[in-house]
Amino acid sequence: MEYQIAADSLKDRVILVTGAGDGIGRQAAISYAAHGATVILLGRTVAKLEAVYDEIETLGYSQPAIIPLDLRGATKQHYIDMVETISEQFGRLDGVLHNAGLLGVLSPFDQLGEDTFDDVMHVNVKAQFLMTQAIMPLIKKSEDGRIIFTSSTVGHEGRAFWGAYSMSKFATEGMMEILANEMCNTTVRVNAINPGGTRTGMRAKAFPAEDSGLLKTPKDIMPLYLYLMGPESKDVNGQCIDAQPKG
Repeated sequence: MEYQIAADSLKDRVILVTGAGDGIGRQAAISYAAHGATVILLGRTVAKLEAVYDEIETLGYSQPAIIPLDLRGATKQHYIDMVETISEQFGRLDGVLHNAGLLGVLSPFDQLGEDTFDDVMHVNVKAQFLMTQAIMPLIKKSEDGRIIFTSSTVGHEGRAFWGAYSMSKFATEGMMEILANEMCNTTVRVNAINPGGTRTGMRAKAFPAEDSGLLKTPKDIMPLYLYLMGPESKDVNGQCIDAQPKG
């Protein structure tokens, strides 16, 4: 499907992107800024966030902001404090892209370590749950709010050896559907994206023998990310959409 979005469709919107230091998060932040948004870059590695910040500034887009935060160690209070900072600095929040995620270890079910399970579920599910709870009062004030979660093909159908990651993405899709259903009579739209096989570090870790040159780049799949964050998707809610549909 060809997603149409106006060049300035995100003008004056404030959008938070998690995992903004590299991969899909980095590209989404740049693409949102290119369409007029003020982007808040959240991630655990300050140097990477600063590089994205500098790139956005160099391109002449609206000045972004940086929030260094490691979701693995973050508590409910961290998210409450984060939202207070966003409210004080910008007075609003119009969109959130939950992009940060942890792959964990691919292994047989009976060999999946408890620590790996806990880490993956914490970053991919609990952190997003707590962050979304914290941003709700602010994003509900938006005239056209957007919350986008990130799923996976293994979040639609379980696959051998994908263990905690697959379980976390099933949970993510469930969380998205519950929230979308609760928000259906508000101005906030809640959806999820399955990016599919994309040229990222996480993909390389999962498929080390794969020829990454055959994969789409993060920039290739941005039309869907822009569409679901912009006004054109006001009638789309509670959907998990594949960025690379088959057939």
